[in-house]
Amino acid sequence: MKASLNKFILILLVAACSSCSKPSAKKFFNAGCNKYASGDFVGAIAEYDKAILIDPNYIKAYNNRGMAKDAIKDEDGAIADYTKAIKLNPQYQFGYYNRGNAEAHLQDFAKAVLDYDRAVELNPHDSAAYLNRGNTKYRLNNYTRAIADFDKAIEINPRYDKAYNSRAAAKNNINDFNGAIFDCNKAIEVNPHYAEAYNNRGTAKRGLKYYDDAMADYSKAIEINPHYTNAIYNRAEVQSLK
Repeated sequence: MKASLNKFILILLVAACSSCSKPSAKKFFNAGCNKYASGDFVGAIAEYDKAILIDPNYIKAYNNRGMAKDAIKDEDGAIADYTKAIKLNPQYQFGYYNRGNAEAHLQDFAKAVLDYDRAVELNPHDSAAYLNRGNTKYRLNNYTRAIADFDKAIEINPRYDKAYNSRAAAKNNINDFNGAIFDCNKAIEVNPHYAEAYNNRGTAKRGLKYYDDAMADYSKAIEINPHYTNAIYNRAEVQSLK
């Protein structure tokens, strides 16, 4: 009897040790996160694949694999992963936000707006979701509604340089050049090396016919980013107007 009991305990210990040594989905998920952070997106996908193979209901693994696929421009694959995450949890805000990003990359702006709508509904304090929804509305030439989203992003995060810059671009498109200059100033105050903000401020100053000031802003944008073709073109165009 004692020998049988000892044998049973030994079997349990062996089983426990085997269980402990089996790689967990979390282990592969973490490895995927590390590879993603290092820029190894293909390697990250391989790790997330392993995590999902062990746990087919691993929502975050689907979401992160989608982000890695998005990074290598496999937007269709990314959308499939975000959709799976959402199917597993219809309240998963990151799934809607990231799917909106992938749809925007595919220029499917109408679908992207719907996903951003759901993202901000689930998390009304997500400034990035308002920013990206605004950028998508901007691409649809709906500048007034885009500005409303940028307003909300800035309300949530008053030092959101990207939101100020995007709002400036929208204001330039409705000829609110003074408002655009104000927003570019705010963006540059937060980030003095923001080439796009200098470019947008130059465009606003050009709209006000302040050509010398516009030239200075375009030149600053090019100083920060010597390969900034839009600023190079804009500076040449203003030079021809002088």
